[in-house]
This record gives sequence, structure tokens and C-alpha cells, in this order.
Amino acid sequence: LHIPNWVAYQLTDQETLGEVPRTGGFEPDPQASGVVISANDYKNSGYDRGHMAPAGDMKWSYIAMKESFYLSNVCPQNHALNSGDWRILEEKIRDLARKFGAIYIACGPIVSADYQTIGYNKIAVPDKFFKVLLKEKDGTYESIGFVFDNDAGHKPLSAYAMAVDSVEKLTNIDFFSFLPDSFCTWESTYSLSSWSIK
Repeated sequence: LHIPNWVAYQLTDQETLGEVPRTGGFEPDPQASGVVISANDYKNSGYDRGHMAPAGDMKWSYIAMKESFYLSNVCPQNHALNSGDWRILEEKIRDLARKFGAIYIACGPIVSADYQTIGYNKIAVPDKFFKVLLKEKDGTYESIGFVFDNDAGHKPLSAYAMAVDSVEKLTNIDFFSFLPDSFCTWESTYSLSSWSIK
């Protein structure tokens, strides 16, 4: 489909203090195999080249910043979503990392069976995007998930929130699989107040 299945990373409080400027252009991932897509596949498509792991989370490293612009970290994303509620959640996650010390994040596209494509190389256009978050303090874990339609809209983040179990059912992805299932009872619930989500 020429888009990532998922992207996962940790964001720490110290990393949010980085001052590396947003630099670099979108380019193919040198480690990606198969058809080489290019930024031109997005040209005049009506879609943004939407970061999954945002450049704003990579200000701690010139290399991380540059690699965030690899097309393996990008999906066709509605401009209003990319610059609106998706961006608002990205900013909120940086606040959460500063508050809790570290946040684990997994995000990516949800593609329907009858997906549309853009560009010469037929890049799949996702119907939705997901983001799941995990925090840990003193051995206690909490998680929350979000699912956004790939279209315009402006709603409070609480309108997109759900349990991580619900996101797993939509994506067929087992998030935080390094933790035993018997331990992950927190994936079935979420607390908006614990995450300071409104």
C-alpha cells in the first residue's frame, strides 16, 4: 500500500525540550524495499503528506528530524485533519510527556478493503487514523486510544477517545505486545481525566 502499517516510539520529557529546527524534505526511506515512492506521488492529490511520528517530536536529534521526513513515516492525510485535530493531539502528547516523564505512542492508518489511491505509484489513502498511548508510573500502567476519520472536522479530543482494546479490534494489531495479556487489563478501560483529555 506504500504507507506504514504502524509507527511506534517513546517520547520523553527531555526530548520535548529539543530545539532542532524543522528541516529536510520528504524523501524515500533508504531501508524500504520494493517500489520507490516519491513526494511527487502526493503532488496535486488533494492530500497532505501526513507525518505519523511528528517532526515536532523529533527536535531532540538532527538525525531523528531528518528521518521523520522519510516517506515510510507518511500517509495521505486530509489537510484539515493534519493541521487540526491530529495536530492538537500531537501537541497534547508533548504536554503529557512533560507531565508524566515519558509516553509510549503507536499510530498509523486504517485502510478499507475498497481504498482509493493517489499518484503514479498508487499510494493507498487511509479511511481513518489511530493513535494509542501508554504511560507508566510506579509500576502502574494506563492507556488510551484515539481514532480519527480522514476528513475535515473539529471536535474535542474526547470525541475520538476509546479503549486500546477497541483500537486493536479495528486494526488487528496487538499493541504493547511485550507485556503479557494477563497483565494488560488496563487496555479495556480508559480515563479522560487521568490523561487530562477534554
